[in-house]
Amino acid sequence: MKTNKLSTCFCTTEVDSCREYYIKYFAAKPVFDCGWYVVLKMDQGGSEICFIQPQENMPVFGGQGVMLNFNVDDVDAEYARLTKAGLDVIMPLDDHPWGDRGFSVLDPIGNSVYVYSDREPSDEFKQYFIG
Repeated sequence: MKTNKLSTCFCTTEVDSCREYYIKYFAAKPVFDCGWYVVLKMDQGGSEICFIQPQENMPVFGGQGVMLNFNVDDVDAEYARLTKAGLDVIMPLDDHPWGDRGFSVLDPIGNSVYVYSDREPSDEFKQYFIG
């Protein structure tokens, strides 16, 4: 299978708050928005996140083990910006031996949003990188 694009879609009654959250804090741009379904472009590379109101027996879900990972150039700047904006940090900013520096916040439906920058992994973890 050749995949042209991958997006994540959450079925939730909180479409409006999710739309506002990702636009306000993560500079998302709506590329489709009919009110009950929104597609948000997250970057120049084509990453998208979608939220849909339940339609005809769709299950509502979100925040149950989902972690969205955002790789950024300057995690310290993003940490300062998002904490200054009032977001609660659920995992503190720290260097991790597997090769990143990052922190987590929660979105309106309970998804963990992990923001990180790459770092040199420790010798213990270098062996696990493929390619």
